[in-house]
Amino acid sequence: MDPASQDINLNSPNKGLVVDHTDSLSDVPVEGAVGNSANPLPPGLTEEEAEELRTELTKVEEEINTLRQVLSAKERHAAELKRKLGLSPLNELKQNISKSWQDVQTSNAYKKTQETLSQAGQKTSAALTTVGTVISKRLGDMRNSATFKSFEDKMGNLKYKVVGPRGNGEAVGSPTDTTPTQENPPF
Repeated sequence: MDPASQDINLNSPNKGLVVDHTDSLSDVPVEGAVGNSANPLPPGLTEEEAEELRTELTKVEEEINTLRQVLSAKERHAAELKRKLGLSPLNELKQNISKSWQDVQTSNAYKKTQETLSQAGQKTSAALTTVGTVISKRLGDMRNSATFKSFEDKMGNLKYKVVGPRGNGEAVGSPTDTTPTQENPPF
């Protein structure tokens, strides 16, 4: 058996069998081949122009593949340099966020917004102070009114009836309190 004609694919069902290469592949249609009726030439394009375009397309595709390989090599080299410098993606992200925040803070829109909010805060603070002053004055006026004094007297009388004469700051003991309190409790 000729080793060149033997199928060496171990997963092939023809493993170890002699492959007959007498069949010619000339009967198999090739895409893009001249004279292929499956892919006719566009109108106004000659065979020579089509062949030139195919050649140029092949060259451009080869250049694209070369550029992809060069870019990939450059990216690997850049990653290696970053690793040697101790730059991690997280550090880069932190630096990008920090720089972006600094850019935002120095922008005119941020400065104008900050000024506007500062002024609004000052005006709000002044308004709340004014409202607080007005409310305090109104409560003072209300406390000095005859209606409030009458209500206050009635509440005082009610308190005296409920608590008794010792209700003015004196501690009222519970009738069940017979145990004297200790100075230093056990816990």
